[in-house]
Amino acid sequence: MSVQVVSAAAAAKVPEVDLKDLSPSEAEPPLGLSTAAVSAMAPPAGGGDPEAPAPAAERPPAPGPGSGPAAALSPAAGKVPQASAMKRSDPHHQHQRHRDGGEALLSPDGTVTEAPRTVKKQIQFADQKQEFNKRPTKIGRRSLSRSISQSSTDSYSSAASYTDSSDDETSPRDKQQKNSKGSSDFCVKNIKQAEFGRREIEIAEQEMPALMALRKRAQGEKPLAGAKIVGCTHITAQTAVLMETLGALGAQCRWAACNIYSTLNEVAAALAESGFPVFAWKGESEDDFWWCIDRCVNVEGWQPNMILDDGGDLTHWIYKKYPNMFKKIKGIVEESVTGVHRLYQLSKAGKLCVPAMNVNDSVTKQKFDNLYCCRESILDGLKRTTDMMFGGKQVVICGYGEVGKGCCAALKAMGSIVYVTEIDPICALQACMDGFRLVKLNEVIRQVDIVITCTGNKNVVTREHLDRMKNSCIVCNMGHSNTEIDVASLRTPELTWERVRSQVDHVIWPDGKRIVLLAEGRLLNLSCSTVPTFVLSITATTQALALIELYNAPEGRYKQDVYLLPKKMDEYVASLHLPTFDAHLTELTDEQAKYLGLNKNGPFKPNYYRY
Repeated sequence: MSVQVVSAAAAAKVPEVDLKDLSPSEAEPPLGLSTAAVSAMAPPAGGGDPEAPAPAAERPPAPGPGSGPAAALSPAAGKVPQASAMKRSDPHHQHQRHRDGGEALLSPDGTVTEAPRTVKKQIQFADQKQEFNKRPTKIGRRSLSRSISQSSTDSYSSAASYTDSSDDETSPRDKQQKNSKGSSDFCVKNIKQAEFGRREIEIAEQEMPALMALRKRAQGEKPLAGAKIVGCTHITAQTAVLMETLGALGAQCRWAACNIYSTLNEVAAALAESGFPVFAWKGESEDDFWWCIDRCVNVEGWQPNMILDDGGDLTHWIYKKYPNMFKKIKGIVEESVTGVHRLYQLSKAGKLCVPAMNVNDSVTKQKFDNLYCCRESILDGLKRTTDMMFGGKQVVICGYGEVGKGCCAALKAMGSIVYVTEIDPICALQACMDGFRLVKLNEVIRQVDIVITCTGNKNVVTREHLDRMKNSCIVCNMGHSNTEIDVASLRTPELTWERVRSQVDHVIWPDGKRIVLLAEGRLLNLSCSTVPTFVLSITATTQALALIELYNAPEGRYKQDVYLLPKKMDEYVASLHLPTFDAHLTELTDEQAKYLGLNKNGPFKPNYYRY
C-alpha cells in the first residue's frame, strides 16, 4: 500500500476482550443424609462466618508476569504517516486543470498563472511486507472474509473456540500429544492451549464462591476418597472448577463432553495438563462423540463407581456396552430434563440398576440455572451469531417451563413481540398472566422472525413448519437435546446449506428463501456463547453434594430408584451464595419456630412446596 501526499513546493516535510414425572402412585422414597454429606455442609471449627468469601488479604496473590496474559504487542517500528495540512489559496480563485497535468489558477481579473506542480511521495510502511506475509494462506471451511476479519480467532476465548479452526484440521484422534508430566491419557484439540484455559478457570473460580467454599471445608476430610467418577457434561471453565473440586475432595475423574459444540478447547487442554483424563474438543463428529465416551469408560485397570451425567448419553452407553459395570457403581447424578426422563423410563421398566439423584428438579437447579441462566444467555447467543436487533421483532418460544420463562422475559424486555406455545394448561395460564399471547405454532409460523424451542421434546419444529417460515427467519434451540428441531429433514438434495460463520448456517430453498439455523439445532447458549458463571456455581455445588451423598450413603438407604435432593441440601447451597450479595437472613425466634412447627435451622418448606 502507498500513501500519496500532495503539497506545494514550499510546503513543510511530511511527519511519520422434573419432578418424578411418571405420576407415581406411591410416595417418594424416604431420603436421609449421609454423615459425609452432613459433614461437608457443616461450618468449620473456629467460629466466624464460614459462608463468607475470603477477604481480599487472604486470597491467593494474582499470578505473576510469567503466568499472566501475554504482553500487548509493541507498536510497529515506523510511525504512521500523517497527511500534512495544506494551505488553501484565495477562496475566490478557481482551479483549472493544466494540459500537462499541472494545475492552473484563474484570478478574477482573468490572469492565468501556473500553480506549483504536485509533488508525489510514496511512503513505504516499515511493517508492510511483514503484515501481508501474516495473512492466512490456509482457510479451511471458513470464508476468507470471516477468517481475516475475525481477529479473535487468535485468542482462546470462549467466543473464538471455533470448530473449524484453520490452524490445524487434523483430528485430535490422529495426534500424539503429551502433557508436561509425560501423560498421554487424554484427547484434546491442542494441549498447547493449556495456559489460556488455566486463566479462564481462574476467572471462573472468582464467580463460584460456594464451590470454592465447599472445596476449602471438605478437602481435609476427603469425603470422595476412593470415588472413581466418570462424567459427561459440557466442558467449560465452570465444569473445570467442579472437576478440580471433586479431585480436591479425593475423587479420580475421567471426563467427556455431552455436546459436540460446547467444549472450550483451551479449558479441556488445561484440564489435561493438570492430569485429568479428558476426551473432548469443539466440533466433534457423532462418531467422535461416542468414541470419547468409550475412552472414558473402557480403560484397563480403572472402573468407575459413580456417574455424573448431563443428558443420559453416558448412562445409556454403559448400560448398552458395559452393563456389568453397574455392579460396582454406587449411583448416578443427572442434571438435565432429557437425562432425568430417561432415568424415569428405566425405573418404570424395572431396568434401573442403581440409585439415581435427580438434580434437574432440585430447586437450586430449576429456579436458578434454568431460569436466570437462560434469561441472560439467550440474548448473548443470538447477538453473537446474528448481530440482530430485538426491538419490534416477532418471536415464538415453544415451551413455558423455567427455560422458556427466562427466554420470554429477556426478549420482552428488549422490546420483542413474544408468542408462546405450550401443552400444559398451568404453564399456559402462567404465560397468559405474564402478558404473552398463547398460540399454536401453525398460527404464527409465517410471520415470526425468530423461533426458539425449549421443551425437551422431539419434532417440535417439523419440516412443514420450516417450509412455511418467512425468508431469513432465525431458528434455534435452548433445550438440551437436538431433537426439538427436525434438522435431518433439511438435509435433502433440493436444499442448499451455506456456512456463514461458526455455528451459523443458511439453509436455502430452490425459490431463494433461506432460514438461519443456529448450532445445527443444538443447545444455543453453550454452543454459540457462554453462560453466567455465578448461576453455574449453584448447579455445580448441588452436583458435588449429590455425589458426596450417594457415595457415602449406607447400603440400603437408596433403592434402585430416582430421588430428589433433600430440601435441606437445597437450602444449604442457596445459603452459600448469599454472602456474595451481602445478604442477611432473618432468623426465627423460638416462639415463631414453634408456631410454624419448624426447626430454626430449616428446612423451611415441605418437599411438595413449589417456589
